[in-house]
Amino acid sequence: MSAQAGLGGEASLSRPRRLWLKNPQAILADGADGGVVVAAGRIAELVPAGASPTEPVDETFDASRHVVLPGLINTHHHFYQTLTRAHPAAMDKELFPWLQSLYPIWGRLDPDSLRIAARLALTELLMSGCTTAADHHYLFPQGLDDAIDIEVEEAARLGIRVTLTRGSMDLSRKDGGLPPDHVVQDADTILSDSERLIARHHDRSEDAMVQIALAPCSPFSVTKRLMRETAELADTHDCRLHTHLGETEDENRFCEATFGCRPLDYLEEVGWLGPRTWLAHGIHFTTEECRKLGRHKVGVCHCPSSTPSSRPASARSASSARRGLRSASASTDRPPTTAPT
Repeated sequence: MSAQAGLGGEASLSRPRRLWLKNPQAILADGADGGVVVAAGRIAELVPAGASPTEPVDETFDASRHVVLPGLINTHHHFYQTLTRAHPAAMDKELFPWLQSLYPIWGRLDPDSLRIAARLALTELLMSGCTTAADHHYLFPQGLDDAIDIEVEEAARLGIRVTLTRGSMDLSRKDGGLPPDHVVQDADTILSDSERLIARHHDRSEDAMVQIALAPCSPFSVTKRLMRETAELADTHDCRLHTHLGETEDENRFCEATFGCRPLDYLEEVGWLGPRTWLAHGIHFTTEECRKLGRHKVGVCHCPSSTPSSRPASARSASSARRGLRSASASTDRPPTTAPT
């Protein structure tokens, strides 16, 4: 591979630098066998086979041994879980016992370990062709109040576009939830920090490199009050909403026993059905629930490699999506149990 000075020398002060990815071995674009010209983070020109760019370029990259693809987007990740990849305590377990095995370990997360985890996760994503990622970080043990700020710094350092979700848990085991007491926060603290992060980091511009979304973890770890007030906060500040839903049959049983309804009905009750919401997993939705999600323009990201037991159900869910969902994507969820993402 090689890069060289291009046809036009240095970029003038009045225009951005233009990079020509020349003569790729393959490219997913019509009329671009001669490559693409990139300027200011956008495709500025498609170059036909045998042709040169219509305007001068500042740099030329010989792409003749490369395939040019659009950047992949990972719509649901947990960067911090990189640290417990292949941990013996969690091998081959269903979701609830898997979480219960790892909460005590995750509860010792500190700023330095989160920084390492985020850097590793983001690097693996970039090396896999992902140029945009959404991280769902909901763990804030004592001393880790700046978790999202750390992730912002690491994303900027590596140059990857991110949607970082201010996740949350305020329903601990003693109150009927799943997580232990030491990894949850109170709702007021969560809502206040959500507003701080939106004010500091949420970029609403078209070419934003960092956006903040609000992401209470799941029905079994969050109170109704937090779900409702988070939705109101997102509406006030024009940001997205995210949570886990329809992931396991255990979740269905929890919602039916606790709220007297299925998870999607609960989501509707707390004001979350709308186009600013996207859900992780969506495995255990009925066909009619998929249609309801489609009517409300709610997105769903499927995580087919999340856990061994989820894979057949996730495939069925993806098939159901074609019968109703308007917005569906695929994601990694977390680094796989035994190998890098």
